[in-house]
Amino acid sequence: MTRSADPAVRALVDGVLWPGFLGSTLPAWLRRDLDGGLAGVVLFAHNLGDGDARAALAAGVRESRNDLLVGIDEEGGNVTRLEAATGSTLPGAAQLGRVDDEAATESVGAELARRVASVGANVVLAPDADVNVDPRNPVIGVRAFGDDPAVVSRHAAALARGIRAGGAAACVKHWPGHGDTHVDSHQGLPVLGMTERELERVHLAPFRAAIDAGVPAVMTAHLVVPAWGAEPATMNPVALARLRGLGFDGAIVTDALDMAAIRETVGTGPGAVRALLAGADLLCLGNPANPWAGPPAPDADRVVLAEVRAAIGSAIDDGTLPLARLEEARERVRALADAAHAAARAAHHAAVVGRAPRLSPGAALELARASLDVTRPVPAVEGPAAVLDVRRRAGFAVDASLDAMASALAAGGPVHRIDPAGDRGGALVAAVEAADHPSADGRGVVVLVDRLADPAQSALVLAVARVRPDAVVVNAGSADRAPDLAAGTDIPDLPVLHARGASRLAAIAARERLECGAAGPAPRAAPSASLPASSRAIATGART
Repeated sequence: MTRSADPAVRALVDGVLWPGFLGSTLPAWLRRDLDGGLAGVVLFAHNLGDGDARAALAAGVRESRNDLLVGIDEEGGNVTRLEAATGSTLPGAAQLGRVDDEAATESVGAELARRVASVGANVVLAPDADVNVDPRNPVIGVRAFGDDPAVVSRHAAALARGIRAGGAAACVKHWPGHGDTHVDSHQGLPVLGMTERELERVHLAPFRAAIDAGVPAVMTAHLVVPAWGAEPATMNPVALARLRGLGFDGAIVTDALDMAAIRETVGTGPGAVRALLAGADLLCLGNPANPWAGPPAPDADRVVLAEVRAAIGSAIDDGTLPLARLEEARERVRALADAAHAAARAAHHAAVVGRAPRLSPGAALELARASLDVTRPVPAVEGPAAVLDVRRRAGFAVDASLDAMASALAAGGPVHRIDPAGDRGGALVAAVEAADHPSADGRGVVVLVDRLADPAQSALVLAVARVRPDAVVVNAGSADRAPDLAAGTDIPDLPVLHARGASRLAAIAARERLECGAAGPAPRAAPSASLPASSRAIATGART
C-alpha cells in the first residue's frame, strides 16, 4: 500500500481541501466526504435556491461536524452570493471608504456575518485589503475601500472586527494586494510592475492592520511580484514567508485554484501541491459552475476534487510533500474552525442579552446616500429615463446581474446595452442613435459607466454628449482618479454622479439623487456628522 492510500493520510489531505459543489443541496458524495474529514465547503450563488432550499441547505450543513468550515464570498456591494439575482442591499467597500466611518463599517461587517449564518456559513471571504491604485483594474475597483492605504487599513480592520462580532471568521484578501493590476487573475496571470519599496509602503499596510485586528485567515492572490521571484504569491514561499513575517500565524487560504492564473499555467492539481509547499494551509478549489469552457459537466465538482487529491497523493508518495507540512496546515485549519465557532458563540450570547448590533435597511440606504458624489450640477431626471449601459461585462468574481442597476435607473424607461469592447465605430454609432432615438424624446438620458479610465467608455460618453448635452453620467465604478470627461474636448461638461457600486442599494441611492437633482460636489463633513440619525446610531454602536 502506498503512503497516500493510508486512511489516516487520506484524512490528513482532506483536512486542507475546501471545494465547491454543484446544486442547491449537499450531494451524497460530499456529505460522506465531510463526515470523513473534508475541511468544509465554499458556497456560491448557484448553491443558494429559494427560502426553503436555503433553509434545507443550512440545516444539512449544520448536521455535519461541528468543526466544519463553510465559506462564502459575501463582500456587500458588487460581490454577493446571497443576493446575486437582484444585487446586494448592503454597502460595498468603496461606499464605506467614502463615508469613512469605522463604526459604520463594523456594523456592515456584523450584518454580513449574520446574513451568511442564515445559510450555514461561518467564514466570510472579506474584507478586501487591496489598495485600488490602478483605475484600469478589471477585478477589484469598487471592491476596495479606496486608493489611500490609510483609509483601506482602517476599514479592512473595521470590517474584520464587525464580521467577528456578527458571529463569523473573516478572511482578508488578496495578499499581497491586487489593487495595482490591469489583468484579472480569473483570466490571466497579473504581474505587479512596482518596486518592493512601493509594495511595502502602499499595499502591505492594510494587511498589517487586519492582522493587528485579529483576523484569523488571509487569502492569497495569484499574481507575481518580480522582487519575490517568478512564482505567483499563492505558490511562492517568499511571498508567504513575508506574510508570516508580519506576525500572522493564522490560516493562509489560497484564492480559487481553478482560476486561469493557476489552471492555465501549472494546472490546478500541481498548483495545489506547490501552494502547500510554499506555506498555504487551506486550498480553495473554486467554483465548479464557472463557465471556463462552456457549461460545467455534471461531475465537474468531483473531477476537480479528485484531480487535487491525486496530485497531493503523488507528491506524498514521491517524497515531494512531507507529511509534516500537511499536519501543520491541518492544525491551522482547525484553529480557523475554532475561531469561527468562538465568534458564533459570542455573537449568540450578545443576541441573547440584547447587545447584538443590527443594521436596518434604512440605515444601509443612508450610508449609500452619504457615499454619493457629483462633479457638477445634475439636472433632475423625473419619471422614466433612457439608460445607455456601456459598462464592461461582469467578471467571474461578480455574480450580480448587470441589469439590476440599469433597470433601477431607467425606472420604466428603455435600456440600451452597448458593449464598449465590440466594434469601436459601431458602438459609437449605436450610442449616438440610442441617445437621439425617439424613445428618448422628453426623457432624461443617463449614461451608465463603470470605468471612466477606459478610452472606449469615455469615447461613448463624449459621443452621446454631442447630441444630448443634458445627459447625466452615472459611474458605477471607482471614483478614485477618475478622469475629466471633458478635458481636451469641445463638448459641454457632463455631470458625473459617482455611485461607487452597481448593487441594488447603490442603484436606489443613485436614482433618488437623479430625481431630486443635485447642485454639485458635496462638502466632506466629519463622517458621523454627515450621516442622518439612523446611520449615526450605527456609528455610536446603538441598535437600530
